[in-house]
Amino acid sequence: MAVAAQGSSFVKLFLTKPSFPTTTTTTTTNLSLPPTNRRPLFVFSPPQAQLSSPKKNPKDEQQRLSFTISYLVDSCGLSPDHATIAARKLSLDSPDRPNTVLNLLRDHGFSTSQISSLVKKRPVLLLANAESVLLPKLRFFLSIGVSKSLLARTLASDPTILTRSLLNQLIPSYNFLKSVLDADDKIVASLRRTTWIFLEDHTKNLVPNINHMSETGVPGKCIQLLLTHFPEAVMQKSHEFREITKQAKEMGFNPQKTTFVLAIHALSGKGNRSIWDKCFEVYQRWGWSEEDIMCAFKKHPHCMMLSERKINRTMEFLVEEMKMAPRSIAGCPVVLFFSLDKRIIPRCSVVKVLASKGMVKEDWSLTSLLVPVEKVFLEKLVIKYEEELPELMDVYRGYTTKLKL
Repeated sequence: MAVAAQGSSFVKLFLTKPSFPTTTTTTTTNLSLPPTNRRPLFVFSPPQAQLSSPKKNPKDEQQRLSFTISYLVDSCGLSPDHATIAARKLSLDSPDRPNTVLNLLRDHGFSTSQISSLVKKRPVLLLANAESVLLPKLRFFLSIGVSKSLLARTLASDPTILTRSLLNQLIPSYNFLKSVLDADDKIVASLRRTTWIFLEDHTKNLVPNINHMSETGVPGKCIQLLLTHFPEAVMQKSHEFREITKQAKEMGFNPQKTTFVLAIHALSGKGNRSIWDKCFEVYQRWGWSEEDIMCAFKKHPHCMMLSERKINRTMEFLVEEMKMAPRSIAGCPVVLFFSLDKRIIPRCSVVKVLASKGMVKEDWSLTSLLVPVEKVFLEKLVIKYEEELPELMDVYRGYTTKLKL
């Protein structure tokens, strides 16, 4: 699944005022990419450069600063301290242009707090032309399936995208991602994880890392899974990525299996490695040997990315309440991901009642009890005994812990 640095074409240019699509498209229509010498769409001159006179009137400057701070506080919801900091990056002498930006954001579903967050992080956006610069970018993301609510959350968290050229950066990034992921919904999922999937130079790390996985024997669907749900792992420096893939192979992971790319994710970055080390310590405290831990990791790599609290709560219930051997949980690590309150405790409560009545054996397995989907569990261990124990469903639903017989 070797990929080139440039993807396929997309849609017509977003510079004019056509009728923009607002629904997700699953096919790529034709777009002529912009010439390399086209000027960026989003360029600001420093406020000082816009002054006609080289000399600044201190009184005028103070009035402009005061107006800017008041506008940021009253119209954008910034605190006085944040407004003062933001006012160092832009100077307003009229509310006209920033008002058009705020109105555009509100029209696209941005809440007051989201607007405040966006302006605090990129106050210079208030100087953008809402109609010709910002609107085409918003419409572009809506056209590939990003919902208004997701778009508002994403841009409030990181408004950097709005400072980049639509033609020279955003559309080429989309074309590349479409060439790898095939579907817009996967691109949207990747964007949900990180905006930098649209901002990075893909030729630096992303393309070499994808090609390396392909050369290692990783199937296209597994590459898509990693790029869709954990793009940060594929975006790391190429030499680090190669070292991690080598490590995953040495641990015994098969490149043709999904667990291989999940292991890559779990081993990627200082943050993930720190979580991995912490999980290792927690499992050891519960009596797992290094062999047990590696067995669990190979079966479900993300068991080394759980929080200490999640591991402890689940292990405490299964070991202390259900009297299970800690090592038996290492053989079925997927149960560590199940909800304790919504799945594990209700099902175990049913089995405890059935075992106390001699209707099932007490030496049940995690695989047979917790792994099956709810419909299968209910048919096998609740509905099957509803005539003898009509209140068993109440036990499962948590309405009672005892049967009135």
